[in-house]
Amino acid sequence: MIGEGSSSNPIGDAMSCSNSESVIVGIDPGSRITGYGIVKKRRGDVFHIAHGEIKTGRVEPFSSCLQKIFDALYEIIQLYTPDAVSLENIFYGKNVKSLVRLGHVRGVAILAASKHGIPIFEYTPLEVKKAVVGYGRAEKSQIQMMVKAILKLHEQPPVDASDALANAICHANFIKVDPV
Repeated sequence: MIGEGSSSNPIGDAMSCSNSESVIVGIDPGSRITGYGIVKKRRGDVFHIAHGEIKTGRVEPFSSCLQKIFDALYEIIQLYTPDAVSLENIFYGKNVKSLVRLGHVRGVAILAASKHGIPIFEYTPLEVKKAVVGYGRAEKSQIQMMVKAILKLHEQPPVDASDALANAICHANFIKVDPV
């Protein structure tokens, strides 16, 4: 059920957390492609665990897309047992219909984490870009390059997975105290 992805560390390593380390799932919600990225923070360093994309069909009813996204995120959270989920906060846009659909996808992502009792943290796009690139108006290609460099990946992750990893890196670097 989990979408395409990549993993550099064995799952057993991902699930062995102590007080000095934490596993974070970053999510980049999208109605057609939802990215996810899992990192581990250990003693101030951030390590890549896995990333991927959950893709839904263009002709599927939206309710089926939401179910597919929920099921995949639920499985990912169950598999990696994170300490936190990091999600980009909704920003203002011109297309109201797209924002409403994005809100629904964010809702199923929040529900998937909540059903596991995992705290959810939100960051603005500006906070995420500043945490990863150092510049709040960074382009997607800049985010991809910095995610690759920070996590020492052999190749750039797809855009949506890269954005999800950026969310996880943001939380690892600027851990908020109060979950949503």
